[in-house]
Amino acid sequence: MLLREIKKIYHTELDAIYPVEEVNSFFYMTIEHYLDLERFILALQPDYVVAKEEETSLFLTINLLKKHIPIQYILGTAHFMGLDFNVSPNVLIPRPETEELVSWILSETPLDREVNILDIGTGSGCIAISLAKNLPSANVFALDVSKEALVVANKNAENNSVLITFLENNILQEPSLQQKFDIIVSNPPYVRELEKKEMTANVLEHEPSLALFVSDKEPLTFYNAITNFSAKHLKDTGKLYFEINQYLGAETQDLLEQQDFVAIELRKDMYGNDRMLKGQLTK
Repeated sequence: MLLREIKKIYHTELDAIYPVEEVNSFFYMTIEHYLDLERFILALQPDYVVAKEEETSLFLTINLLKKHIPIQYILGTAHFMGLDFNVSPNVLIPRPETEELVSWILSETPLDREVNILDIGTGSGCIAISLAKNLPSANVFALDVSKEALVVANKNAENNSVLITFLENNILQEPSLQQKFDIIVSNPPYVRELEKKEMTANVLEHEPSLALFVSDKEPLTFYNAITNFSAKHLKDTGKLYFEINQYLGAETQDLLEQQDFVAIELRKDMYGNDRMLKGQLTK
């Protein structure tokens, strides 16, 4: 079958469910993954023919997308900070907003400085691995409560040729670690139950709720625990970085102020939402 005909089928089947540009993206991601074709292939070869045995994966992807399964889970991979990461329903799909958080840390951390970094709730390992890749002198640790997530993160560290010390711990149970850290970073669960109505089916039905949701009554549970932990485990003048719920910026900032963090800065993401928070410990 002609590749351009398959592209038409993608739109016929999916345009009623997803925006047209997103369907285009699905199509190009799929042919790159399964056929190793660049997205400009149709401009160069408008009559490119797909072999019969190669069509199966392309049409299977359509069927899975119709069930609202995220394209990253279908293909088993996601891109973050220029790196490739394995993803599965055991971990969240890395988001562009989280790239902004990592870029902020990198902009404030000298390349040649030996620092200890802890990523709390590492999931796929995207934050920890990206920091380790860009800060060759750093000693990077990553903590998660999920055994399944740590399996994925370990594989991603191996695939990206970085050394990470992974720790299986529940931050809500005040883990006792011997290390002191220069930087602690976390993108913990922060979506309140009441915000589910704002979310799409592919997130609600397929991404791990353990890594997403908190109760409406105690939405800052993880931030409170991590801030308390950081007050004890950061070195003098160490920094704490958070990705946060856009609706709870002031409340999250208050937690840092109560623990005597200074130089507190709240930043917006590319969409204009309060999304990142930093504080520095002073002793």
